[in-house]
Amino acid sequence: MADPTLQALPLFPLSRVLYPGALLPLRIFEVRYLDMIGRAHRDGTPFGVVSLTEGREVQQPAGPTGDGYANEIFHDVGTMALVERLERPHPGLYQIVCRATQRFRLQHRERLKTGLWVGNAELLPDDTPLEVPEDLEPVALMLRALLRELVKRAGDDMPIPQPHRLDDCGWVANRWCDLLPVPSDVKQRLLETDSPLLRLELVSDLLEHIRRQPAA
Repeated sequence: MADPTLQALPLFPLSRVLYPGALLPLRIFEVRYLDMIGRAHRDGTPFGVVSLTEGREVQQPAGPTGDGYANEIFHDVGTMALVERLERPHPGLYQIVCRATQRFRLQHRERLKTGLWVGNAELLPDDTPLEVPEDLEPVALMLRALLRELVKRAGDDMPIPQPHRLDDCGWVANRWCDLLPVPSDVKQRLLETDSPLLRLELVSDLLEHIRRQPAA
């Protein structure tokens, strides 16, 4: 039987691409999301993060008359997120931290009268655990050094959650995808790459390309 949480899965279109294993901090103030996030936190159910190709994260009136709302277009492949922490600094505002879990592919989407998107989705397989091969070990070592520097700077606000699985292709690839300064369409293609080894190889190529760029 299909997981019922993937029928009418609440969707949160963002301007970023979310990878499994990442932490996602958000400030929630739009009415269409306050109830959705409140329910997700209370019931321990996921919502889906999808990357926008058109439109903005915050709902904007469309046209000079303000009739309707600006169009939102987003990718079919996204990542589910679970609310781990929720704070209410004042009425009408949530500050939340979510953990990204598993990729999905939308089969159908619908925009409700409230402006909230929902969709029917199929889960995509988790990355198969795969040891980082010898020729890609430098990519993992560079990430280790970067994480140490981030720990020094961020302390308890470290954006990369434990455990650090620096021997695993998928984990190393995903954490580099979180950090690399590349366009969102590139990040989306990496998210849609099913093979964790291939994803890590593509990350290695991107790092080499960035290294060769002349200094500003």
